[in-house]
Amino acid sequence: MSFILRIIIVLFLTLLLQIYLYKKFKNSVKSLFVNSDQKFKKFLLFSIFYLNLYLVILLCYWIYIQITGQSFRLIIENKIWDFLILYPFWIYIIWVLQLSFLLLPLDLIKMLFFIFLPKEKQKILRVNYIISLILISFFMIYVPSRVIYDFKSVDVRSVEYKKQNLPDVLNEFKIILIGDIQADWYNNNARLSNFINKVNSTKPDLILIAGDLITGTPDYIPMSAYHLSRLKSTYGVFSCVGDHDNWAYRKDNERSRKEIAETLKKYEIAFLDNEIRKLNIGSAEVGISFVTESYSKRIDGNVLDSLNGSIKTADLKIVLTHQPTDKIIRSSIKNEMDMMLAGHTHGGQITFLFPFINITPTLLETKYVKGDFYFNDLLLIVTRGLGMSLAPIRYNSSPEIVIVTVKKK
Repeated sequence: MSFILRIIIVLFLTLLLQIYLYKKFKNSVKSLFVNSDQKFKKFLLFSIFYLNLYLVILLCYWIYIQITGQSFRLIIENKIWDFLILYPFWIYIIWVLQLSFLLLPLDLIKMLFFIFLPKEKQKILRVNYIISLILISFFMIYVPSRVIYDFKSVDVRSVEYKKQNLPDVLNEFKIILIGDIQADWYNNNARLSNFINKVNSTKPDLILIAGDLITGTPDYIPMSAYHLSRLKSTYGVFSCVGDHDNWAYRKDNERSRKEIAETLKKYEIAFLDNEIRKLNIGSAEVGISFVTESYSKRIDGNVLDSLNGSIKTADLKIVLTHQPTDKIIRSSIKNEMDMMLAGHTHGGQITFLFPFINITPTLLETKYVKGDFYFNDLLLIVTRGLGMSLAPIRYNSSPEIVIVTVKKK
């Protein structure tokens, strides 16, 4: 299926859901409070048009390209644009999707009640309208509030990894895992500074970054490097390559990686592309395999095994990668790694609430969305990271710093 066709399908489904919610909201209010109010209907239609202005502008941009054959980068970095057009659109779309996941099953239940209790149809309908209006009103407040909370907050999560025959010098060794820094217009100086300060407050022995130091364009490489240079760690700061690290120059992935590596090198931060490092911690050795697994560059299985195999004798063996794929998990198990650390998922950057399960588009790509996963003696940790992709917001996925404390078993 072509990219354009996918976009058309998504837009069509989004339009259908907006029509569904418009009718649901209008009928609920009309049934419970007013008999007929044209002003209310006009207000709803105007609100929907305004909240879709961002989408209208993108469609006009696409039509312009198709007609003229000329393209330009549609990047608007302006706070007025953000707060009047961009953020309202994304908050509205999340509100539409979140409510659809809840109201569509509710309407299905309503239809079942109609079948089994036909005489109670009016009562069932009224209850349905009341519940619908409560959910609509609640998420009008919850969605923007949660978006603001996830933008401003940073969670610090602690994980213990216990290992037999661990040298005493590595007992209580503290590793900080962060990822998806993604310096850009939205991940600005204030947000990055707050995040770095929180990392430093944990007083780490070692800091590992699971890639994605920028979002795109080379303009933000210096900003990302500057903030990362403020990280304080006893045994250094190291990063693997992420997806977005290839896209500073969209048509030259190698140049993108090289420029990031050279900029970070000035601050003594290692940006490693399918390489290993062996750190001497007293009389012990920590081996780290930096695996490049991204959309732009996939690692060959033999190279992967060679990297992991070369640190097999270390006292603590760590695989750091961007994408948490099954291929790397299998190699890590095969080569008896202790930990595999990853990012990429943003913890399911936009996660919808639903009974007994959280729904996120990230599940279409991987089941390792966030948290800790054990494969016998191997511990996989996927951090929620800091940055954002596609949508410049998070919803039910706060940024995260992971403290991994190594202990003797």
